[in-house]
This record gives sequence, C-alpha cells and structure tokens, in this order.
Amino acid sequence: MKVLTVLGARPQFIKSAPVSQALRAKNIEEYLLHTGQHYDDRMSKVFFEELEIPEPDNNLQIGSGPHGQQTGRMLEAIEQELLAVNPDKLLVYGDTNSTLAGALAATKLNIPVAHVEAGLRSYNREMPEEHNRVLTDHSSTLLFCPTRNAVQNLKDEGIMEGVHFVGDPMLDACKHFLPIANEKSWILKKLKQNPKDYFLITLHRPSNVDDPIVLDRILKSLNSLPNPVVFPVHPRTRKQLPQTANEQYSNLQFIEPVGYIDMLKLCSHAKAVLTDSGGLQKEAFFLQTPCITLRNETEWTETLFNQANQIVGNNPDSIEKAVKNLPPTGTCYNLEPFGFKRASTEISNILETA
Repeated sequence: MKVLTVLGARPQFIKSAPVSQALRAKNIEEYLLHTGQHYDDRMSKVFFEELEIPEPDNNLQIGSGPHGQQTGRMLEAIEQELLAVNPDKLLVYGDTNSTLAGALAATKLNIPVAHVEAGLRSYNREMPEEHNRVLTDHSSTLLFCPTRNAVQNLKDEGIMEGVHFVGDPMLDACKHFLPIANEKSWILKKLKQNPKDYFLITLHRPSNVDDPIVLDRILKSLNSLPNPVVFPVHPRTRKQLPQTANEQYSNLQFIEPVGYIDMLKLCSHAKAVLTDSGGLQKEAFFLQTPCITLRNETEWTETLFNQANQIVGNNPDSIEKAVKNLPPTGTCYNLEPFGFKRASTEISNILETA
C-alpha cells in the first residue's frame, strides 16, 4: 500500500511524527509531500529534524498569500503529485489550507481521503480553519476522530460511515518527546527563567495581530501580568510588532520561534499558557499546564474541564480575571476524552485494512 501524506504547518508535523513511525513499522509506503505553507526553517525544517520525520519526498514551496490564491496554487500542484505518485490513499491532518487543498485534489481524482483530526468544530464560520475542517470532512472516506465529541459532531452532520474514534496522535507525540525535552532542552537556562515562574504566550490569529490597536491592547495586558512573559513570536506577528516593542512591553521576553523540544519544555514548566492556537491549547492540557485562550471559542471543548482552559477573547479585563483564577497547582486533567490507546497505531491499523 502507498499513502501520500500532505503536510504544511507546524501542528501537522507534530501529529504526523508518530503516525509516520507507525506506518513505517507496518511497511506501508509513505510519500511525504510538503506544501511549503510554513516555509520558515524555524517553523518547518527544525520540526522534521527534531521529530525524526523523514525528509519530504517533495516540497512544493507554495509559501504565503491570500487564502484563495494559496489554496488554488496548492490544489494545482498537489493534483500533479497525485497523478505522478498514484497513491492508494491520501492522508491529511487538521484544518489548514494544505489540508483542504489535498482533500479536494484527491477527491477530484477519486483517491480516498483519510482525515486525521476529523469532526472538530468551533462553530465560528469567520475562521478559515472552520471551513477547511467541514469541507475536508465531507470529502473524506476515513475520518479519524480525536474525541467522542468529534464523532458526535460528524453524526450531527449526517456523517457516520468511515468514522473512527482513534484518540489524538499529538498526545502520542507529547508522551514520547517530553522525557527527551526534559533531558535535552536548555531553553529555560538560556532564557534565565525558573519553572512555574513565567507565562508563555503565542499569538498569530488575524483577529489578534492584524489590527495594531487590538495587538497593543493585548500586549499591554500581558505587560501588566505579575510574572515575566516568554513570547516566541510567529513570523506573521513579528511583522506587526512596533520597532520599540522591547521598550514598550518590558515584561515580555520576545524570542524567535522555537522547535518542538524547546516548546514542550517551555509549556510544561510555565505557570500558564496564553494562546490563540488550537494545538497549543491541547498541548498545555496534555502537559497539565493551565491555559488561557485568546479567542471567543474553542474546537477543543474537552480542555475546558476544571477550568484547565479558560476562553477569554482578547479583552484585557477577562485576561486579568483568568490569570487570577487559574486552577490550583496539582489539579489533575482528565485525558480520557482523547483516548486510551495509541492513536497513531490505531490510524495505521485502519489504513492498512480499510
């Protein structure tokens, strides 16, 4: 069997690492196609190196651009790859433009689509990711759901065939790489931060970073937090920061994007995580670190258990209130909704037999 896997962004690299390993263990041939959606080495190459993912068989180097233009360029290029490689199945992850372009290209060629992270819904149709999720799910033959809520979401939309509750491969990655991060990462010493004495922040959503007034409001609220704030800055966000950011927001430690090993170390030892990322909400939950989500909704409703994840939008008063109401140290988060079995093994077993 030959599977063509489409990857394009940081969260997809992380999820694919244990799945690719499981596929190789079954001698399933995997052709890795990188769209180049994340093209900065700090957001792409470093993850392949750290996570021991094989080098992509091809990198389309699509790069950034408006959603329609980027997706269209990917669709055309992926179609050519599918015609050349002729895989038995196409495997996509998550909710990016790479995900949708891969699913559409394969569907047009009658190649079965397998979607990892199927069934997630934020019910915010202003987010491009929500459209990508819905359209990909309705194009897929195999739908690998990370939670039972995701299974129910698909059922509510009339999708019941080919649906499998497999758990979350990102949990597999966290379990495997956390001991390695604790042993090998020196990021805390490099940044001169003590465990549980700093906040970790990531921002990249257009609703938070594209408007200078909104971004300034968020950064001012972070600047007033009682502990220092470590801020690995996404390339998109870096373009929006004022040149005097270090002086204006002196409580924030602006750093370049970090690899997965360093991010695991930072996340697991933070006092709390503040983020507008879907993946980091989950990683914080898996690592038992409180999370404050700077959005008005989440597709990961399971993380709201015991206030492990608080949804606050980008209102400074709400951010301050959430920081004051973090769950007590030692609060145990329930990982059961994300499955007891090794998700990557379940996915490879189904791909082999379906």
